[in-house]
Amino acid sequence: MTVVSIFKLALFFTLTSTLVTISLQQEQPLLLNSAEQDSVYQVLSSINSATNWRTLFPDDLCSYPPHGVVCDYFTDPTTKNVTVHVTELSFGYVSDFTPNPSCSPNSTFSPLLFTSFKHLRKLFFYQCFTQTQAFVPVIPTTFGSSLEELVFINNPAFVGPLSGITGNFTSLRRLVLSGNGIHGAIPNAIGDLANIEEITLSRNKLSGKVSVNLCKLKKLKILDLSGNGFHGNVPSSVGNLTHLLKLDLSSNGFSGKIPESLSNLQALDFLDLSFNRFGNFGVPLFLAAMPRLKEVHLSGNLLGGEIPEIWGNLGGILGVGFSNMGLVGEIPASMGLHLRNLCYLGLDNNKLNGKVPEEFGFLESVNEINLENNNLSGKLPFSANFTAKVGEKLRLKGNPELCVDEKLSHRESVGELKKCSKPDIPNPVLFIGVSHSGLLSSSSSFLVLLLFWGLWILLA
Repeated sequence: MTVVSIFKLALFFTLTSTLVTISLQQEQPLLLNSAEQDSVYQVLSSINSATNWRTLFPDDLCSYPPHGVVCDYFTDPTTKNVTVHVTELSFGYVSDFTPNPSCSPNSTFSPLLFTSFKHLRKLFFYQCFTQTQAFVPVIPTTFGSSLEELVFINNPAFVGPLSGITGNFTSLRRLVLSGNGIHGAIPNAIGDLANIEEITLSRNKLSGKVSVNLCKLKKLKILDLSGNGFHGNVPSSVGNLTHLLKLDLSSNGFSGKIPESLSNLQALDFLDLSFNRFGNFGVPLFLAAMPRLKEVHLSGNLLGGEIPEIWGNLGGILGVGFSNMGLVGEIPASMGLHLRNLCYLGLDNNKLNGKVPEEFGFLESVNEINLENNNLSGKLPFSANFTAKVGEKLRLKGNPELCVDEKLSHRESVGELKKCSKPDIPNPVLFIGVSHSGLLSSSSSFLVLLLFWGLWILLA
């Protein structure tokens, strides 16, 4: 047998062996180890004990899992052995598109979540802890190095300090804890999450000053602390988060001056500082230097002063919320001139006066304008088509000197305004029995008499 024949035969057996191996792997898929499978069953029972999960899903939970349980393959770098592990656990029915295992009103929080799933990347709970109180666990330091997303939404009975949650999460990208019963201050450990891209802590019971050092959070794109009880000044270090796209600090007790350092947030497109206690320092002029802004909301802060001329570079803005801010003076016509993409404008409950700018009538994208409870006056400059398009979301009541043209007065949105009075037109003077020549003759006689009277005075 020649060398070539031997080589071909060896190649044939090698290929055959490989194909057989692949075939066997396909016929015998890797299974989740029994201990991890049992832990999944126990966790499922803790969130809904009325369902017999072992009967409903009797097979391998990685091959035939319920929605919300996701697995992945892992290769040991030394032995090259391949194993399969749970990487995502999502609980709480969201919609038909995300039918996660539903939670019962008496759901409990299983400690196995932080001890049995070493490869977990995502943990998600939606409306699971709503009645029976579930305490925030103390997460062991050995857990969390692989966790990338930690999400708890609308779990009002999930209570405890935030410090209990922030473990060894060196890989964490999303921390979303919204609508829960989490209380206390923001722990300093939050500032060490170097890979974090989103921090949403809205609608909890957090309080105190925000003193955490944010300088390490270079990748942060979303910071939402809204709906809590924070107070004191907004830390100027927020201005170092140069990749930030959304900043929402609304509905807290922040005070002092809105920090000028926010002007460094050149990528920001959503800014909401509404309903805090910022002082009487006026609308921040640095907004003019943030050309990517799409929404800016400052309502409920008595900043005072006039609406500044800052709109020239803000043509991309879709929404402006400047309600109840103690604003005075006239509404700048430049808002209507430059904000051509504007969809929402709220200037209600201020002390604005003067006329409504005619330029507002050219805002083709607008679907809501609220100018209620000001001191605006004059004729409303909007056309019938404009008022019909905006409809009932054109809010104008509470401006007693503002009037509407009679042809628009039947519109429901402007029906509370008074009708503009017609301009006074002087009646023509009627000269009865006197011709034009008679008038001329009478005028001439009067001038002659006036001349003689003047000469008499001079000679007397």
